[in-house]
Amino acid sequence: MNETIIRLHNERVKEDDLVFDLGDFIFRNSPGGKPGEGKQEKAITFLKRLNGRRISVKGNHCGNNSMKTPIEKVYIRHGGFRICLVHNPIYADPKCELNFCGHVHTQWKIKRLNTKSLIVNVGVDCWSFRPATFEDIMKRISAWTKSEKEVQNERTNEQNGTPQTV
Repeated sequence: MNETIIRLHNERVKEDDLVFDLGDFIFRNSPGGKPGEGKQEKAITFLKRLNGRRISVKGNHCGNNSMKTPIEKVYIRHGGFRICLVHNPIYADPKCELNFCGHVHTQWKIKRLNTKSLIVNVGVDCWSFRPATFEDIMKRISAWTKSEKEVQNERTNEQNGTPQTV
């Protein structure tokens, strides 16, 4: 799987592209650790093989994986949005229109934090094991928002007794 992720990353990311890694870049097993929970390789083993310039946010497994980043949260402005980048979605910023996170693997892809703020899971396991581009994320948000509105309209129609059209 590591070789597949490296290949997919490098197919999408150019040398000068900026990559935000939202934590738990690798799961490095401790000596004598549980079988099947990662090898004892350091992050640099993989980092030197990946294209792009990297800004890493600390994840909950980063204490053991040789990623020494002190960054816990990053705010950027891109595409007209203020975006909070964080590993764990419980630390998302409800004042930002968009929050990008990792940590939750495939539990969900997009959630509404409040009426004006969304959280998007950008972990590679939700994006076919390749980095998500901003354009990919915005397309997914657009489709999700459209679906959310359709569900809200159906609920409103049901509450009002309006017949469904097929």
